[in-house]
Amino acid sequence: MFADSHCHLNYKGVFEQQQQVLGRARARGVGAMLNISTRESEWDAVIATAEREPDVWAAIGIHPNEADHYPDIGRATLIARAAHPRVVAIGETGLDYFYERSDRIRQQASFRTHIAACRDTGLPLIVHTRDAEADTLAILRDEMEQGAYTGVIHCFTASGAFADAALALGLYISISGIVTFKNARDLQETAARLPIDRLLIETDAPFLAPVPNRGKPGEPAFVADTAAFLAALRGEPLDMLAARTADNFFTLFGKARG
Repeated sequence: MFADSHCHLNYKGVFEQQQQVLGRARARGVGAMLNISTRESEWDAVIATAEREPDVWAAIGIHPNEADHYPDIGRATLIARAAHPRVVAIGETGLDYFYERSDRIRQQASFRTHIAACRDTGLPLIVHTRDAEADTLAILRDEMEQGAYTGVIHCFTASGAFADAALALGLYISISGIVTFKNARDLQETAARLPIDRLLIETDAPFLAPVPNRGKPGEPAFVADTAAFLAALRGEPLDMLAARTADNFFTLFGKARG
């Protein structure tokens, strides 16, 4: 079984044919999908999809690029919505200094609020980081000193040193279809050596379709293609890699087991 640890089933490019997309994923052996939100306005729809589909779960959070639009989302709001039985994670949150669509200080404050909610609920954190390695790591470390939490660096494209630091904090790392791109040599080197017990795979659908699906909207079925590339890269049998990463999915997102 494959598990897609990060997809946006309610985004344009997927939502219009959601049932067909889910059918194609299941036909390729995808048995678990985590449907991610980036704005409060998406929470109801993301949760509703998870309520309707037994192999889909939900994450609620505010993307760093949206932090300026939701300055009043506090820990209590996140905790209350995360109490829903189909919500198994908080995020995506983090820092994005590439687009600069939200003030950096507000991004950092939102990031810390999400971590506090994870600590209070015991749910894992979904971390987005782009062009912000130093600040992301500083906040992750500082917050870990204030109390343990768990989580995953989603769509990992950072340095090998950042990967090592995240692993040292007990976090998981999720690899997207970017690893299949021919110019992703540094990422491929890191992905080849990640410990199997901390590895997840994702599509970030409808984005980042892997080879051989470049140019198409991404969808959860493509997690099988990324897994096949990773298995070859790491010299591991595909069925073993699929089983281990799926087991990691249910270990990290523990509410999904029940």
